[in-house]
Amino acid sequence: MNDYIISCCSAVDLTQEILKEQEISCLPFYYTLGDNTYEDDLFTTVSADEFYRKMEEGLMTGTSQNNVSRYLEYFEPILQKGLDILHITLSSGLSGTYSAACVAAEELLEKYPERKLRVVDSRGACGGYGLLVYEAVQMKKQGMPLDELTEKVEELRFHIHHWFFSTDLTYYIRGGRISKTAGVFASALSICPLNNMDESGHLIVREKVRTKKKVIKTIVDRMAEHAEGGTDYSGLVFVNYSGYDDTDCDEVIRLIRERFPKIAGLKKLHIGPTIGAHTGPGTVAVFFHGDTRIGT
Repeated sequence: MNDYIISCCSAVDLTQEILKEQEISCLPFYYTLGDNTYEDDLFTTVSADEFYRKMEEGLMTGTSQNNVSRYLEYFEPILQKGLDILHITLSSGLSGTYSAACVAAEELLEKYPERKLRVVDSRGACGGYGLLVYEAVQMKKQGMPLDELTEKVEELRFHIHHWFFSTDLTYYIRGGRISKTAGVFASALSICPLNNMDESGHLIVREKVRTKKKVIKTIVDRMAEHAEGGTDYSGLVFVNYSGYDDTDCDEVIRLIRERFPKIAGLKKLHIGPTIGAHTGPGTVAVFFHGDTRIGT
């Protein structure tokens, strides 16, 4: 029997509609916007437009990860209902939530030895994390048992590619991910870094591409290079963007549809507040199935 649930955290950057439709349980992170703290409910309380406009107006943003106590409070009622859990976390390369979830799981399994609680590090974030969770649900629907699905997810995570570029480096400088000198230099030369996520779940700058027009083409070129089947790719594509202007995102989507006519489907999604608090507006990210992700 499929007497288990698939669970994730809100950095999965799906929509509330998708979560409900696919019966995915989601534990929210918290974020701050100015002096206010909000639950990351995937832009239900605060819209994406409002969130990113306030960032541009100068409001400071921050996030807090879910700790062991929060995981205990979240997992236990599910176990008490007689359900097992496959919980997929945000990358351990970006957050300590995987470690916290593991500690909570170990404690609860001592209390409920008849239950199963599997925790998997997605080695991903945003739409890549979301794509992994979405695919896990499809395998569950096909009747895959919990332990087998856990193994499949642990294998699949290394084949979910994450590629993204940012046209506004303000928030990378503010967060210390790019030095102020390097950021000013890059902005002056119209450099848009093209990044991806390596197999350990860390963000890596792969190319420093000059001009927005060129980086939009380059991100689609990298998909053609790494996607399963190349331009014959027939899987799902998730494209996430930050900000209230989706012009760049729409151009990326247009090029993907043009070069990959066999894709099974494409979902256009926001970069949620947990990730967007650190990227700011101006980021477009593409996620798909591909070859094995590499390191630095």
